[in-house]
Amino acid sequence: MSAHSLSELQAVNSFAALPAAFYTRLEPQPLNNPRLLHANAEAAALIGLDPAALRTPEFLRVFSGAQPLPGGDTLAAVYSGHQFGVWAGQLGDGRAHLLGEVRGPAGAWELQLKGAGKTPYSRMGDGRAVLRSSVREYLASEAMHGLGIPTTRALALVASDDPVWRETVETAAIVTRMSPSFVRFGSFEHWSSRRQPDLLKTLADYVIDRYYPECRAVPAGEAPSDTAPYVRLLREVTRRTALLMADWQAVGFCHGVMNTDNMSILGLTLDYGPYGFMDGFRLGHVCNHSDSEGRYSWNRQPSVALWNLYRLGGSLHTLVQDVDALRAVLDEFEGVFTRAFHDRMGAKMGLAAWRPADEPLLDDLLKLMDANQADFTLAWRRLADAVSGNRAPFQDLFIDREAAAGWLDRLLARHAQDGRPATEVAEAMNRVNPLYVLRNHLAEEAIRAAKTGDAGEIETLMTLLREPFTARAGYEKYASLPPDWANGIEVSCSS
Repeated sequence: MSAHSLSELQAVNSFAALPAAFYTRLEPQPLNNPRLLHANAEAAALIGLDPAALRTPEFLRVFSGAQPLPGGDTLAAVYSGHQFGVWAGQLGDGRAHLLGEVRGPAGAWELQLKGAGKTPYSRMGDGRAVLRSSVREYLASEAMHGLGIPTTRALALVASDDPVWRETVETAAIVTRMSPSFVRFGSFEHWSSRRQPDLLKTLADYVIDRYYPECRAVPAGEAPSDTAPYVRLLREVTRRTALLMADWQAVGFCHGVMNTDNMSILGLTLDYGPYGFMDGFRLGHVCNHSDSEGRYSWNRQPSVALWNLYRLGGSLHTLVQDVDALRAVLDEFEGVFTRAFHDRMGAKMGLAAWRPADEPLLDDLLKLMDANQADFTLAWRRLADAVSGNRAPFQDLFIDREAAAGWLDRLLARHAQDGRPATEVAEAMNRVNPLYVLRNHLAEEAIRAAKTGDAGEIETLMTLLREPFTARAGYEKYASLPPDWANGIEVSCSS
């Protein structure tokens, strides 16, 4: 498929084919004197957009909110949800504007402006996003993709001098997000809570027909049923969400605000706010300064995901009266997550395959890392050095170097059982243990530069984070322990 200019893309908006109650049509409120800070050619290729189009005035006009996407139909969607475990009622796209959907070499992608002004769902918000949070979302989307973790993508980052009032006065920005769909668990909760089963069914059928057509197939030996596709939908969403949690845990990623309205129906990482990749490891690490009770701590993420799935299952109960069938599907979460988590962690330890007897080896490492606040990313990465005979870099991350040495002895003894050459094991470990992750201080440095109009750090990070497992000469500072000043960085729901 050949690359196209922006005017040749011809978007549609399949979501707009749903009943009018699902959304509000509206126009974005464009930024004044917008500046394109960065455009993502890799994301543009997904929709068949010519890289040259990223440098045109038309591109800036469309993705600053000043001009419609050709063929698009701009709208904001309504949904509801639980926030920090409490029912929050109606929410919706309070500052996101869905421009339309473009089909490219990688399928159909919805394009959404985040920070494009007020909508009927803004509540007390101003509909804007600050540059700080927009840079973080832009970078995180591509960092997660580089790690092989399902995620929304980011196409463009536009800055302005428009003032935005948060704790202090900041400047407004717009990040263009891409996803096959932005439907959330909370989209289902909305119609269930309003006791509108007809619209709930409309949404479920839309999601199944567009994204899960296999749920319509009747397995051999199973009698056809009008409600069975909704049970199969819950099973597939449960499976994808469990795998996503295993992915997050394996790289030390904390989402920070796992409300049901931030949970993707496609099992994607969605809505990057007060997220964080851990530096010093803590089992109960909390990345969101607003999460005073630690509900969304690292070690609680899988259980919170299951709690959220129960809310989705409760919504689907309106369509499926057989509660036992729904509960049986949700009961599959733990097994799917545990197997995936063990597979990922076993690979990180250099094991040919996970064995049940490996559980104490993993548990003891995590406890040791927790007790010593060892750097999560570097501890895993330096294991390959230890396997190759250079044990000091790994042990240097621990206050109790003797305990770290003892654990290494156990790991090497386990490797001996597999019988693979050390070089082969080390190479395999470096393929799954990243060297570069989007640490908070790296994002902060990119934000500080962006505030002066300098996108150089954003470009450097995008380059490194696209291939996070590959060491690059001259970029050692991006793979080093964070500086002391990084301890003072706090991220919260303010964005």
